[in-house]
Amino acid sequence: MTTVQDLPRIVSSKATVRFQDCDPFNHLNNAAYIDYFMNHREDVLLEHYKLDIYGMARKEGKSWVSNSSQIHYFRPALLMETLLIESQLIRHSDSELFVEMRMYDITRNVLKAVIWCGFTHYNLVKKRREIHSEPLMTLFGHITEPVMALTFEERIEQFKSNNPSIYI
Repeated sequence: MTTVQDLPRIVSSKATVRFQDCDPFNHLNNAAYIDYFMNHREDVLLEHYKLDIYGMARKEGKSWVSNSSQIHYFRPALLMETLLIESQLIRHSDSELFVEMRMYDITRNVLKAVIWCGFTHYNLVKKRREIHSEPLMTLFGHITEPVMALTFEERIEQFKSNNPSIYI
């Protein structure tokens, strides 16, 4: 039996860049990156943490709304390329979550993009911010994997300094 202590802190999934998501240069359209990141996160929440955010919204009238996102593009994702997307909860509060997601080529050698997203726990019935339940706070306490950067810009500089040839 898996316990909350055994849950992974960094989770990953694969995605293939589709034609309809590309620009005329056969690059993933900048706006589509967010869709790929969000689809990844929804899938891994259900797969690894059994957290069905849509079921929760239907049954409890509670879910999370996006409140911020910052994205940095390093290299283009190309038409029909298989990507590896990783994510982790980097911090949380009683009503907010902050997630970092990274998109790589399938070998994890080429970083394509990084995004930081903020989410507010929200009561869809009362139409206001919601405090996380005790079980959610326990889960978040076990799966949070902080990064050594206080700002998004600082985090991007860490990626650049660890790999000076990161740009085309």
